[in-house]
Amino acid sequence: MTGLDQVIRIRGARENSLQNVDVDIPKRKLSVVTGVSGSGKSSLVFDTLAAESGRQLNETFSAFAQGRLPSYGQPDVDHLENLSAVIIVDQKRLSGGPRSTVGTATDIGARLRLLFSRLGKPSAGYSNAYSFNDPAGMCPNCQGLGVAATVVVTELVDEDRSLAEGAITFPPFAPGQWMWRAYARSGFFDADKKIRDYTAEERDILLHAPAGTLKPPAGMDAAGSAYEGLLPRFTRVYLQREPESFKGAQREAFERIVARRRCPDCAGSRLADPARASLIDGRSIADCNAMQVDDLLATIDSFDRPEVAPLAGVLREHLRRMVTLGLGYLSLDRATSTLSGGESQRVKMVRHLGSALTDMLYVFDEPTVGLHPRDVHTLGEMLLALRDRGNTVIVVEHAPAVMAIADHCIDMGPGAGTSGGHVVFEGTYAALRRADTPTGAGLRADRTERGDPRPITEWMLIEHASTHNLRDVTVRVPRHVMTVVTGVAGSGKSSLILGHLPAVEPGAVVIDQRPIRGSRRSNAATFTGVLDSVRRIFAKATGQPVGLFTPNSTGGCPACEGTGLIYTDLAFMEGVTTRCETCEGRRFTPEARRHTVDGRSIADVFEMSVDDARAFFTQKPVLEPLDRLDDVGLGYLTLGQPLSSLSGGERQRLKLAAELAAPGRTIILDEPTTGLHIADIERLVGLLDRLVNSGATVVVIEHDLDVIRAADWIIDLGPEAGHDGGRVVFEGTPRQLIATSSTHTARHLRHHLESTGLS
Repeated sequence: MTGLDQVIRIRGARENSLQNVDVDIPKRKLSVVTGVSGSGKSSLVFDTLAAESGRQLNETFSAFAQGRLPSYGQPDVDHLENLSAVIIVDQKRLSGGPRSTVGTATDIGARLRLLFSRLGKPSAGYSNAYSFNDPAGMCPNCQGLGVAATVVVTELVDEDRSLAEGAITFPPFAPGQWMWRAYARSGFFDADKKIRDYTAEERDILLHAPAGTLKPPAGMDAAGSAYEGLLPRFTRVYLQREPESFKGAQREAFERIVARRRCPDCAGSRLADPARASLIDGRSIADCNAMQVDDLLATIDSFDRPEVAPLAGVLREHLRRMVTLGLGYLSLDRATSTLSGGESQRVKMVRHLGSALTDMLYVFDEPTVGLHPRDVHTLGEMLLALRDRGNTVIVVEHAPAVMAIADHCIDMGPGAGTSGGHVVFEGTYAALRRADTPTGAGLRADRTERGDPRPITEWMLIEHASTHNLRDVTVRVPRHVMTVVTGVAGSGKSSLILGHLPAVEPGAVVIDQRPIRGSRRSNAATFTGVLDSVRRIFAKATGQPVGLFTPNSTGGCPACEGTGLIYTDLAFMEGVTTRCETCEGRRFTPEARRHTVDGRSIADVFEMSVDDARAFFTQKPVLEPLDRLDDVGLGYLTLGQPLSSLSGGERQRLKLAAELAAPGRTIILDEPTTGLHIADIERLVGLLDRLVNSGATVVVIEHDLDVIRAADWIIDLGPEAGHDGGRVVFEGTPRQLIATSSTHTARHLRHHLESTGLS
């Protein structure tokens, strides 16, 4: 091969904040792309490189096939050369609905079913007879969901109201609605009579009458269909739907009316009787699905028979990969909807690590998220194994341990947003440590020893916690200091703190990385309330109505309804989102843009970064929320950036910014360093310190060693994950942890301080 064939050449990349970037990425090597948050890492790797590879690969398929493949827009780049077919392993939560489990997502479940179809006695039939997603194998009572949904009649029907007053509390049955007329105008009831005054016969007709068994009096069936009792109708139309399929008030009412409990027929296993009765060495497939992966690995060894040796070998290999990736504490029946972003990414990796494909392009998005330092080394070995099979591996990552094993490092920056978008360094990790960049400075930094911890005078007590793998845990959490709760992934940190502390401290604020509720119109300006103040400033200065300066009102471009984007439905192909040509993506009408304040229009303000807006505005109601965004390291966000485009870490910091306006509360943070550059972690620690100094109680679930070192109090869970964890293995100060403990956290913290010359 020629030298040119050995690199992926990118020329003139301008996607998002990229500033006409030219860069060569070596093929068949492990490259790490780093830089401060917002510096352009994802724009280069995902939005340019991976998007173009995926787009060109998809174009080789028919239009029909393309409609069933992910859609990639054409990135803003002059030239790309020597691309390989891309496999993106990101942190998006695994979808698939309530039927998706770790077993189905990794294909381990399919192989286990095949094993039972060959060895299980008595046999339930072919492999689909062991599947809870197939009518042949699913529990008939819960339809393979493992939970039985039941209607709480007292929540669905308000006994103290009449039908006319809205006795049926689910919104589609509200007075005046079609469903309501089926009862109120049926002729069977007095619509003004309280439900509690109904006779037994009337109550039975209202609640239980099967469809079509009763004929309403002539002319009284206002619904135009056969009469059906409320419970049969609700069960048939709504009961099997997921809460997520409802919006707003309907969802709240559904979750109140419908109780979900473990299916009594299958004990939550999802499987029909024949599948559960089929055994190998006394174990059913339901038993195997419920085991921790590391326990199942040992069990499969005992199932080994000559006639299924190849199948058992493949199963063992897949299970070993899960253990190696730090997922040994999961079970195959674990719903994928309950996995974190980091767990989801590592589950996706299981498939790819066994692939025989070579010369592929693998792209990872911060694969160390959610991993304890103990497991980062093993993850690195997996990345190197992918590389050694002849693949190009590119990792967007902040963890120094991953940078250290890379063949090539690319540092983006120097800053974020408009201050970033440049390649500021290319070379080896050793050279990066010497580089004059924020990453180089962060790697070289001699972190100062934290002073004496704050004194503790008050405690919050969690007693007898047994959620998930917790083993009757009783622990004290101090008030008015910063507590870090740590331990390996799966040790019980979230179960203990998120599952129990809010009940002990009802006023506690939980700031996690879940999506922020809101429409596609929601952005940083609307979430923080900045937009309200800005609109008033523009209205007062120009004499125009406030509505002219909001994209959701009279000022919004009518062509795109103020979003700046046009969505085109392409029928059997995936829809396409394009910039609105009428407003050129600026959201507002020409009339709204014509009015300015100090030379800037409302459209210009939406395109300002937080830092730009802080320099432009002088009014306190605008500056205060903007200053809080800057405090949490989000100065690079544009005010109009949709919330749906933010990473989990950015969403968490946006929520944290809102809490800075109300100091003194108990604040729980779930891995707030997610997505943070090493140079920004000290800034985060400083912010948390200021919160505590203002009277707040801060409890942080975290793996980052610099955050652990900065704590006043540490609660370490373990010693391992799953059923080997769930216990408090250390309580005390960081200094006590370093001096006296032998936990995984203590060992890695000592090594961390030694490597920076602090111990």
